[in-house]
Amino acid sequence: MIYLLRSSLLLAACLLFCSFRMDDDPERQRKYDYYFLEATRLKSQKEYAAAFELYKHCLEIQPDAPSALYEIAQYYLFLNQKELGEAALEGAVKGDPDNYWYNQALAGYYQREGKTEEAIELYKQMMVRFPGKQDPLFALIDIYGDASNYEKLIEMLDLLEDKAGKNEQITMEKFRIYLQIKDDKKAFAEIEGLVKEYPLDMRYLTILGDVYLQNDKKEQAYETYRKVLSVEPTNPQALYSLANYYEQTGQKELYEQQINTLLLNKGVDTNLKMNLMRQLVIRNNQAGGDSIRVIQMFDKIIEQDADDTQIPMLYVQYLLSKQMQEETVPVLEHILRLDPTNTAARLTLLGQAINKNDFDWVIRICEPGIEASPESIEFYYYLGIAYYQAERLDDALNVYQKALLQVTNETNKELVSDFYNMIGDIRHSKKEMKEAFAAYDSALIYNANNIPVLNNYAYYLSIERRDLDRAAEMSYKTVKAEPTNSTYLDTYAWILFEKKNYSEARIYIDQALQNDGEGSDVIIEHAGDIYYMAGDVEGALKHWQKAEEMGSESKTLKKKIKRKKYIAE
Repeated sequence: MIYLLRSSLLLAACLLFCSFRMDDDPERQRKYDYYFLEATRLKSQKEYAAAFELYKHCLEIQPDAPSALYEIAQYYLFLNQKELGEAALEGAVKGDPDNYWYNQALAGYYQREGKTEEAIELYKQMMVRFPGKQDPLFALIDIYGDASNYEKLIEMLDLLEDKAGKNEQITMEKFRIYLQIKDDKKAFAEIEGLVKEYPLDMRYLTILGDVYLQNDKKEQAYETYRKVLSVEPTNPQALYSLANYYEQTGQKELYEQQINTLLLNKGVDTNLKMNLMRQLVIRNNQAGGDSIRVIQMFDKIIEQDADDTQIPMLYVQYLLSKQMQEETVPVLEHILRLDPTNTAARLTLLGQAINKNDFDWVIRICEPGIEASPESIEFYYYLGIAYYQAERLDDALNVYQKALLQVTNETNKELVSDFYNMIGDIRHSKKEMKEAFAAYDSALIYNANNIPVLNNYAYYLSIERRDLDRAAEMSYKTVKAEPTNSTYLDTYAWILFEKKNYSEARIYIDQALQNDGEGSDVIIEHAGDIYYMAGDVEGALKHWQKAEEMGSESKTLKKKIKRKKYIAE
């Protein structure tokens, strides 16, 4: 393998200087060949300094060797020694004027360095020396274009056209230049010449009509479009151009008829229909009209192009902009029947289901969603919530575990934390406390400030009467983050209660009650417990009795009221 690699490098190096031989001195030639090949080998191994020295040695053996001059020029230019690099390149071209790459390198150098006259002269010589190469011609086109030398630019484009044949790109460029120098006659002659060159291609004739229209030759434009349509009555581009003609000439009804014809033409490209529908929407909005015409047109197009999804997606955007959420549902369902992997459509439909709190609908959307787009992690998240709400805990747990398999380094860490939070809640519901706490720990690894996790974790620890110091630390973070959240205030108060810090617990439970906590029988019962342990038996009874009236399902509440004392569960 090493031998083959070395052989290929030597062969490539030989090709660089095969045109130069020193037949009058075979020994000097042998030395030159040896050092040049060795320099090329070192260069291929990125030992540039050593290669540079050997190339210099080659020039000591033969000062005008083109191959060594070319190679060493690259080093001088890299080292910003431009005079030496330029001289070396000029020497290479002088020594081997028929080497295209030497010429190209020198001409490119002249052009980069602003030596425009030298570059032009060399490119012209290259066009003679290398008639099969088009790069010198393109380079001259760039130079003359940058210098706004339109006469020479046209001359070069004519040469290019002679080589490549008449084509749209060259013709349009010449047309633009002639317009710029205000030679309208030659400008239109260029387009007309293109039409004559390709008389059966109606696209070029349509382009001619567009050029007439753009340059205020409306009558000629109209006649040209009619000519195209007489040959191809359903030609989409000609129909569209004719619509533009009607618009520019103020023929509103004909314009709208033409647009309708285009939109209901199966041969019209979807992208063009999309643009036309966007224009229709904008015009309709600007005119202050109702949505009926736009909606009817969308419906007709969808009925006609039953397999297209782009127009229906635009339709959904329009309906949403008009606050017509309900009307998007059948359109979105149509899109998903055609393309189950259309994540944007599925997410939009999912938003509708979530807004309605319709968890059965969420399940119907997300179950096929994770099959069609397993990488879209949002579907797992909402499917798990829907299962949880439906008390399908095992299904929810299974979905979240599948979701974690889709997690990558690019996945939002806060979302991953929420997955673990949900797993923790499910494990807690199944009385699997060890697994629940492990899930909460994982959630906090991904997001140390996940407030719902901190609250739930802290509260469940307090119920277990374990790690109360850690529970208090986590719960206090939630209170600092949301000081008016009654749930978080209640959790912190209860942890202080379990730590037997009754006076401070009463402060926080009172804050919980003042912040909508009066609506929770659990918070009110906690208030009774805390009041009792703080020495306020009468206040405790009032809270316990109120919790009972609210329908509390506490197992010990009735005993507390009857015995007028706190009883731990």
